Amino acid sequence: MQISMSKPSSTTTIRPTRGFTLVEMIAAITILMILTGMAIPLARVTIKRERERELRHAIWEIRDGIDRYKDAADRGAFQIKAGSEGYPPDLETLVNGVDVGGKKQRFLRRIPIDPMTGSADWGLHSVQDDPNSDSWDGNNVFDVYSKSQGTALDGTKYKDW
Repeated sequence: MQISMSKPSSTTTIRPTRGFTLVEMIAAITILMILTGMAIPLARVTIKRERERELRHAIWEIRDGIDRYKDAADRGAFQIKAGSEGYPPDLETLVNGVDVGGKKQRFLRRIPIDPMTGSADWGLHSVQDDPNSDSWDGNNVFDVYSKSQGTALDGTKYKDW
């Protein structure tokens, strides 16, 4: 038996190592960090815009309930308190409803949550109140506003909506 020890031929190719170099990894991570840095502010603006849309809808819903109550009161569908001018005494009246011809008529399913404050506590104005005042005299509910002190994307205060 003859054992031959052969040398590797010069035609044998050595495969290059696979993977990324350190420079390639640093470049890729840097690009990802820049893209992430750009996406975070955009996401914050998108979230704020959605909350503002929810606030507009909630205010519209309450104001629509107040208007429907006022219309029904003006038509004489139910008794109103003297001096109330046909507006509801509070927001709970819109939810609980009033007796109209032996039937309960409700004007809101529930008091919406203010998305800016996270509560169902709204600022109220009566007909007799000064429009720029934050106090409510308790006579009736003519209008509602958010109690949030924040500023909208368009630069207006939420409480002025």
